[in-house]
Amino acid sequence: MAGGELDNNRLLLEISSRIRELNRRIINPVIPELALDDLSPVLKLVAMARAAYLKELFDLAGIVGDQIPSPGQVTHLRHLRSTYDELVAGVQALESAIERGYLDVQG
Repeated sequence: MAGGELDNNRLLLEISSRIRELNRRIINPVIPELALDDLSPVLKLVAMARAAYLKELFDLAGIVGDQIPSPGQVTHLRHLRSTYDELVAGVQALESAIERGYLDVQG
C-alpha cells in the first residue's frame, strides 16, 4: 500500500472515530438508557401508521372500484404513506444509533 493510501485510510479511520465520539456525546445524554420496553411505544407507533396506510389503501379500492381515485383521495393516501415512511426512517435511525453505540442499552 502506498504511503498516500495509508495516510488516507488513517484519516478515514480518524474521521469515523470522531463521528462516533461526537454522536455518542451529543445523542446519548438526550435519550435515557434504553430497554426493550422503552422501544415498544415507538414500534407500536410505526405499526399503527402502517395499519392506517394499508387500511386506507384497501378502503380506497373498495370505494373506487374500477375507477381511479380522485386527487383528494390520493393526497390522503400519500399523507398516510409519508407519515409511515417518516416513522420507519426514525426507527431505522434509532437502530443505527444503537448499533453504532451512540445510545446506552440495558443488558
